[in-house]
Amino acid sequence: MGELLQMKKYNSKSAMQKFDFLLLACSVVLFAAIQAGFSMDLIGSFWKLNIILICINIIMSASLNLINGYTGQFSLGHAGFMAVGAYVSVILTTNFGAPLIAGMVLGGACAAFLGCLIGLPTLRLNGDYLAIATLGLGEIIRIVIMNIEYVGGAAGFTGIPHLTTFPWVFVTMIVTLFFIKNFVNSTHGRACIAVRENEIAAAAMGINITRYKVMAFTIGAAFAGIGGALFAHCFYIINPSSFTFMQSFNFLIMVVMGGLGSLTGSIAGAFVVTALSAALASWPEFRMIIYALALIFLMFYRPQGLFGYVELTAYAPFNKLKFLNKEGGQK
Repeated sequence: MGELLQMKKYNSKSAMQKFDFLLLACSVVLFAAIQAGFSMDLIGSFWKLNIILICINIIMSASLNLINGYTGQFSLGHAGFMAVGAYVSVILTTNFGAPLIAGMVLGGACAAFLGCLIGLPTLRLNGDYLAIATLGLGEIIRIVIMNIEYVGGAAGFTGIPHLTTFPWVFVTMIVTLFFIKNFVNSTHGRACIAVRENEIAAAAMGINITRYKVMAFTIGAAFAGIGGALFAHCFYIINPSSFTFMQSFNFLIMVVMGGLGSLTGSIAGAFVVTALSAALASWPEFRMIIYALALIFLMFYRPQGLFGYVELTAYAPFNKLKFLNKEGGQK
C-alpha cells in the first residue's frame, strides 16, 4: 500500500512538472509572437500600451485573488498598495537614478511591509467590516500621498523615465502567476483555503487564522506594489487620482468576473475587462453603458465568474492518471 501511495505521489508530481513546462513553453511562444508583432509594426502603439496594461492588471487581479478568492477576505484597498509601490519606485528611479528592478523590489517590499502592518489589526475583522476597513485604509494612503509635496502632491509626480517594456511586464507576470500557483498548492496555501472555507473548523484543526490571513495579505500587497511600479513607469506622470477606490473596485471586477479562487479566472478577467475597455474607447458616450450591461449579463448567466473555482490545471494530464488500487486493479 505504501509503495502504491509513493508511486501515485511521484506520478502526480512528475505530470504536474511536465504540465508546468508545457505552460512555460506556451508562454514563450506567446511572448515571441507578440514581440514579433511589435517589431514588425503589426500591433499599433494604442494596443501595445493596452497589452502592457493587460499584463499589469493580471498581476493585480492574481494578487487580489490570493486575498479575496483563496483566503476568503474582502479587501477593497488594493489600489493603495499599488500606489505605494508606484511612488516608492519612481522616487528611486527618477531622483536617485536606480534601475527599474531596484524600484520594483523596493516598491514591492514597502507595500508588503505596509500590508503586514495594516493586516495585523484589520484582518481580525470579517466580511463587510473588513471591506470598510480596507477601503478606508486605501483612501488614507491616497490622501497622505496627495499631501506630500516631495512627490508632487495632488498635481502628481512628473519626469518619470519610461522604463516599463513588454518583456519586463510579461516576465514579471509569469513569475507572479507561478509564485502564487505554487503558494496555493503548498501547505500554507491549503491552510489559506481552509480559512476561506470555515474559519472555526480551521482553527479547531490547529491553523493559526490570523497568521495565514496576514501572510496572504502581505504577499498580495507585495505583488500589488510591483504592479504599481510597472504601471508608474508606463507613463511620464502619475498622480493620486490614478489610485482611487474605483481602481480597487476595477480589480475586484476582474477577480469576480474571472472567478474567485481561480488563477486562470484572474487572467481571463483581467484580459476581458482591459480589452473591453480599450475596444470601447472609440465610443466614449456608450462605453460605460456597454461595459455595465456586459457585467450585468455575466452576473445573470454566470454568477460564479467565467471559470468559477476551475483552473486550467483541471484539464492537465496528472488529473487523468489512473493508479493501482489495493487489489492491484485500476481506479
